[in-house]
Amino acid sequence: MTRLPRLLAAAALAALATAAPAHRQWLLPSGTVFSGTDSWVTVDSAVSNDLFYADHQPGRLEGIKVWQPDGTPGQIQNGSTGRYRSVFDVKLDKPGTWKIGSEMSNVMGSFKVDGVEKRIGRRGPPPGGMARPGGPGAPADAPATPPAPPLTVADIPANATDVKLTEVIGRNEIFVTTGEPTQTVFKPTGKGLELSPITHPDELVAGEATRFRFLVDGKPAANLKVTVVPGGKRYRDAEGAMELTTGADGVLSVTWPNAGMYWLNATTTDANSSMPRVTQRRLSYTTTVEVMTP
Repeated sequence: MTRLPRLLAAAALAALATAAPAHRQWLLPSGTVFSGTDSWVTVDSAVSNDLFYADHQPGRLEGIKVWQPDGTPGQIQNGSTGRYRSVFDVKLDKPGTWKIGSEMSNVMGSFKVDGVEKRIGRRGPPPGGMARPGGPGAPADAPATPPAPPLTVADIPANATDVKLTEVIGRNEIFVTTGEPTQTVFKPTGKGLELSPITHPDELVAGEATRFRFLVDGKPAANLKVTVVPGGKRYRDAEGAMELTTGADGVLSVTWPNAGMYWLNATTTDANSSMPRVTQRRLSYTTTVEVMTP
């Protein structure tokens, strides 16, 4: 092998070693700390490779919820979805801490009937596998048949075999505060993976330690793996991710190296689903926090 091919091969291996992770879903607020009761926060929602740089697909607005400081439902306004991102506003007309985000609960998996595998929780091709009404030979301008609705657990027949089901529970949420921080929106539901912060997420400062408690079904999530990534990867060589672990008390300690927006993600699996025929549960929690200069 000549010198040039060796260099190219080495470069290829280096690229694989430093390749960006899978697409990440995120919410990015225009700010997290406001004053008065006539402020607005604008939120971007997207899925992308480089954090906070919309380059893959937009987030879905229909699942976004708002919790006002007293815990009652709020609303998004001026929602719009473009090619790579969605954007919406929330009017912060009450003092305290607001929660904005989405909660997802679903069952995914598969089963077989007479040796044929079928999927749960995913849209499939139109009945019969035909792309257009009439199948092959239909006019090119014929309207496409919509995808078949996803199968659910209720669709599994009694004679099904190889049933493999996973309950998926995920949260993606952010917190913004106008005036003095409050705690009502952090009240745990007792289901899935949740954040119960010790340090308020809108009071983070570079160089200072933050303590976040994570809960699974209302109990401390011990030894939970948490990934913390600063935004702006597009403008630096290294991702700068921190791979951290909670203690036995479910508490994560983070010291922020610099000011800016950070993405936090925690995932875990267990066998504690209460749903029939489900053998595994996959839990995830995602948030974006803003770290200020001292």
